[in-house]
Amino acid sequence: MSLTTDDELEESPIVANSLMNRERRLPSYDRELGIDIIALLRAAPNRPARWLDLCCGTANALNEATTLLGDDAEIIGVDLVDFFAWPPRPPQLSLFTGSITTWTPEQAGFDLITCVHGLHYVGDKLAALARITGWLSAGGLFVANFDARSIRLENGTPAGRPLTAALRAQGLAYDGRARRISRLGSGTVDLPYRYLGADDQAGPNYTGQAAVDSHYTRTAGKAIAPPREHGLP
Repeated sequence: MSLTTDDELEESPIVANSLMNRERRLPSYDRELGIDIIALLRAAPNRPARWLDLCCGTANALNEATTLLGDDAEIIGVDLVDFFAWPPRPPQLSLFTGSITTWTPEQAGFDLITCVHGLHYVGDKLAALARITGWLSAGGLFVANFDARSIRLENGTPAGRPLTAALRAQGLAYDGRARRISRLGSGTVDLPYRYLGADDQAGPNYTGQAAVDSHYTRTAGKAIAPPREHGLP
């Protein structure tokens, strides 16, 4: 099997898939992630509440949230391609073009971080999870669509239960039925896997669209249980 690097992957037609729903609206976010984004931001202890959406597409949902929340929220969207639909933008909304494997916010401490189906097209998914969860506030929530079967070992087999156990030991809650991953509160994530490369010819995943498998070798690292309970509220 020929694996690609993350730089090569970002040039892949699979990652630049025009059939992906880049124009999804706010109700679609709530349905896909199983949360009420506006209610969560209104209940956040910080003002303005801060929401970071990764792989935001055209940012329709972010603009809708800005209209509903006004000055009570600061909203940031990031996408690999600049297909944003809202120039000029309200001052509470900032949009950036970049890869979630390399992009870094100027300031961490987000009350909510989301990624709707974007992780399916990332190469080093586990490193991305470790980076993203470090940007949360103490009580912030991260939630994203995530298919554990897309994490493969060097022989091509799914990483399976050892992976999901390692995720949970590091404070990440994985719902295998809904295929969602989440974390409540910032913290260090150190998973015992070394990235080998990505397979952009893996074929359709559970969404029915072609996605990317990420290949790893398991290392001798030891996961440490988090000090707090975690998961979706």
